[in-house]
Amino acid sequence: MSAAHATGDAPATTVQAPPGGTAPPKVAGEEPGGTGRLKARKIGWGHTMRRDWVLYAMALVPVLFLLLFRYVPMFGNIIAFRRFRPGGSIIGDEWVGMRYVELFLNDPNFWNVFTNTVILGGLTLLFCFPLPIVLALLLNEVRKTTFKRVIQSISYLPHFLSVVIVVGMVMQLLSLQGTVNQLIEATGGEAIPFLQRAEWFRTVYVGSEIWQTVGWGTILYLAALTTVDASLYEAARIDGAGRLRQTWHVTLPGIRPTMITLLILNIGLFLNVGFEKVLLLYNPLTYATGDVVSTYLYRVGLVSNNFSYATAIGLFQAIIGLVMILSANFLSRRVVGASLW
Repeated sequence: MSAAHATGDAPATTVQAPPGGTAPPKVAGEEPGGTGRLKARKIGWGHTMRRDWVLYAMALVPVLFLLLFRYVPMFGNIIAFRRFRPGGSIIGDEWVGMRYVELFLNDPNFWNVFTNTVILGGLTLLFCFPLPIVLALLLNEVRKTTFKRVIQSISYLPHFLSVVIVVGMVMQLLSLQGTVNQLIEATGGEAIPFLQRAEWFRTVYVGSEIWQTVGWGTILYLAALTTVDASLYEAARIDGAGRLRQTWHVTLPGIRPTMITLLILNIGLFLNVGFEKVLLLYNPLTYATGDVVSTYLYRVGLVSNNFSYATAIGLFQAIIGLVMILSANFLSRRVVGASLW
C-alpha cells in the first residue's frame, strides 16, 4: 500500500511533460503563465437587453415622455430670436436677434412681475422646505402607531386634491361671508376682503401652499429616518444626550443627504411659482403682488398672441433656474460634501 493510501490523503496527480521537453497542453480558457485562472466572460449589451428586457420596456414610456415633452420642445426656443407670426413658419419668418430680449429687459412691467416671482418663490421655499422636516421629526417621536397613522393620513390628504378644489375651498373660507370673516365679526372685528387686497395675496398663497404640500413632503424624510443607525442613539443616550441633542447630533446629520438633495431641487424650481394656483387666485386688484412670470407669459403669449416675446422671457427664466441649481449644487458639494452630481 502506498503512503498516500496509508495516510488517507488523496493521491497527488502530476502532469508528465511529453518527450522532447515540450510544455503540457493548456486548458481551454486558461490565462497564459500557468496560473490556472479562467478569464471572465464579457457580457455584451445584447445579452443584457435579453436578460432585462422587462425593465427596459418599463423605462421606455417615461423616456419617450421626456423626449417628446421636455427635450423636443426646446427647439422651439429659436422663435425667441425670430419673428413668429401665427400661420407662418413654425420656426419664425425672419431673424431679429436679441430684439425681444431687449424689449422685456427694458419693460418695467416685467421687472415688477419678476420681483413678485422672486418674493413668492422665496417665501414658499422659506416655509415649505423646513416644515416637512419638522413634521417628520415630530411624527418620528410618536410611539402610538394608530395616532401616527391618523396624523399622516390627515396631512397627506390635501396633496391629492386638485388645485381647483383647493382654490375653491380657499375662496369659500376667505370670502366676505366666509368662515374666517364670520369668526372675525364674531369677535368684534370687521370683515376683511382677503381676496381683493394685494397685501394679503402672498399670505393667502403661501398659507394654502403649506396646507397642501407639507404633509406629502414628509414621506421622503420619514423614509430617510428609518436608515439612521439605532446604535448611534444608544451611544448618545449613554453620553447623556437628551431627545433634543439626539435630534441635533444624530437624526439631522443622518438625513442630511436627503435634505440637501431636496433643497437643490427646490432651488432649481425657485422661479416656477405655481401657475394654476396663482391664475385662479389672483384678479386685477391683486396684480401688484400676485402677478408672476408664468401668468404674465400666459397673458402676453397666449392671450395677446405675442409668442416670440413670451418665449424670450421663458428662456430667460429657464437660464436663471439652471444657473441657480448649478450654483446650489456646487456650493453644497464644497461646503457639506453632498450634491446631486
